[in-house]
Amino acid sequence: MVSAGALGILHLDMDCFFAAVEVLKDPSLAGRPVVVGGTGPRGVVASASYEARVFGVRSAMPMTTARRLCPRGVFVAGRFEDYVEVSRSLREILRSVTPLVEPVALDEAYLDVTGSARLLGGGQEIATTLRSRVRHELALDCSVGVARSKLLAKLASKAAKPLVEPSGVTPGPGVVVVEEADEIEFLHRRPVRALPGVGPRTAERLARFGVSTVGDLAAVGVDSLVRLLGAAAGRALHELAWARDARPVVAERETRSIGHEETFPADLHDLAELRQHARRSSVRVAARCRASEVVARTITLKVRFADFSTVTRSRTLARPVRSGAELGDVAVDLLGAVELSMGVRLLGVQASGLSPAEVSGFDQLSFFTDEGASRRGRRDDVELAAEEVRRRFGQSALAPAILGARRERPGPPGSSERR
Repeated sequence: MVSAGALGILHLDMDCFFAAVEVLKDPSLAGRPVVVGGTGPRGVVASASYEARVFGVRSAMPMTTARRLCPRGVFVAGRFEDYVEVSRSLREILRSVTPLVEPVALDEAYLDVTGSARLLGGGQEIATTLRSRVRHELALDCSVGVARSKLLAKLASKAAKPLVEPSGVTPGPGVVVVEEADEIEFLHRRPVRALPGVGPRTAERLARFGVSTVGDLAAVGVDSLVRLLGAAAGRALHELAWARDARPVVAERETRSIGHEETFPADLHDLAELRQHARRSSVRVAARCRASEVVARTITLKVRFADFSTVTRSRTLARPVRSGAELGDVAVDLLGAVELSMGVRLLGVQASGLSPAEVSGFDQLSFFTDEGASRRGRRDDVELAAEEVRRRFGQSALAPAILGARRERPGPPGSSERR
């Protein structure tokens, strides 16, 4: 934890990240309302430019609603691989400042710069430098909050962003610093939903007792909160309401799973078609495993039905894998054990039980390599070559023959997940 009085915690959040990357790739979109997400009737908004937000478009909104609100918007499915590539460049910038970088998502991270102060200056100076470097090196904008804790730094980065109103967009300060003496005043005027752990249901329950701001929550005794919300949640929220947040910045948390899932425009019943989707998702998962230099022992298939009920089927393998073909074989086999008559709304494939490829011995060569291992190596080489073709010429340029011809862009960025 940062010592008392030291403003050493930063929260950096990219502005409209997915939409901004799309504009970067296609400058003709600059100044236009750009909306990224699922383009089908069940798609949701993953990111929207500030020009689109003026019309009321926001993340997690159904795409059909976004189209109604912003009929002249530019709606794109998104390119997840592009966002990952830019995110890697962002992480390099952040790690050049401090090794204590905790990524939260592709577009945001916490930094503990306490140890960098003597060389690089205080938190505000480092935050200003980071914003300038991101703008210069990535041609993108970000907002940074500076405080003594993760809670306040995150709230400060939100306060640093541009203000969006129906009349237009007002530029934000870019960097907001919460001094120790101002913490309570800054925090207590925020809506109670600003606190982590306060979702719609908790906020509704608190509203029935007249609690709408963090200040209102702070005025409620801890015993009352425990009776209302339970011991863990009640005590935790009471601490946060008084700006007491001892969570440290944890550098580069280990990836526990890599997955991809897709929501279909209409419920699917055909097993052959679902098998193709399972294999297609497996190819994408395998590509991300290779990019992360990990292999997987456990493959999980996720199936959500028309009534929103969800089942998962998993298999742990005797040896680790990371090729799309092998992942796909397991996913298809798992799919065969699922009753599909109700119709499938969503299908996903996840790889877990991850370990570094080198540690697992996956990439080691031997004069005594068996034919199976040699075959796996050739399969890996083919998939790597295919990835390079898709990187240069687009996702639809090349696909495994077993998937059949399919000319389309990849699914929405929100359909992919990495924990």
